[in-house]
Amino acid sequence: MRVLIAEDSVLLRQGLVHLLADAGLEVVGAVDDADQLLRAVDEHRPDICVVDIRMPPTHTDEGVRAALVIRAQHPEVGVLMLSQYVEERYATDLIASDTRGFGYLLKDRVADVAEFVEAVRRVAAGGTALDPEVIQQLLARSRRADPLAGLTPRESEVLGLMAEGRSNAGIARELVVSEGAVEKHVSSIFTKLGLPQAEQDHRRVLAVLRWLNG
Repeated sequence: MRVLIAEDSVLLRQGLVHLLADAGLEVVGAVDDADQLLRAVDEHRPDICVVDIRMPPTHTDEGVRAALVIRAQHPEVGVLMLSQYVEERYATDLIASDTRGFGYLLKDRVADVAEFVEAVRRVAAGGTALDPEVIQQLLARSRRADPLAGLTPRESEVLGLMAEGRSNAGIARELVVSEGAVEKHVSSIFTKLGLPQAEQDHRRVLAVLRWLNG
């Protein structure tokens, strides 16, 4: 298995070289910036690239952009991203492109040598290796981005009946509750969906549209 490493920290880069070599993998190159990484991929055609997300010159998203180029131009090459902490936006972009032959691990995971080497092998073979912390934060972000997830079961039921065109009185009859209780649920729905004070019917339409889009 042929591995190419892109990491600007000298200590970590050399540590990865020795760690993977000791595990029986062939390290075909170790570079410290994205431009060298892309040239090395063209030259060596590795099975997998282990890439730091932040590299020179700006230390922002050079590794991410290089990884996206590699996945587009060399889909057979696995890419394992390393990051000091979870970069939610970058993780989403990378995972959305294709999860096959892709991994995203926090650098702390390298300390567990056996687990890290197994992740490298799995990604090189076309599998996926996602850090549990990455998954947890992406799920949390998804929940934050979906206002419908904040509705209670009863509020979801009320909104579903609103989507069917029921009035508050009709919803009250269907759920066998008072019309006042329905009005409280509807008001809570408007608040949770971030719908400002406006004409009542207008807000009902917007709420139903959110429901249908969700």
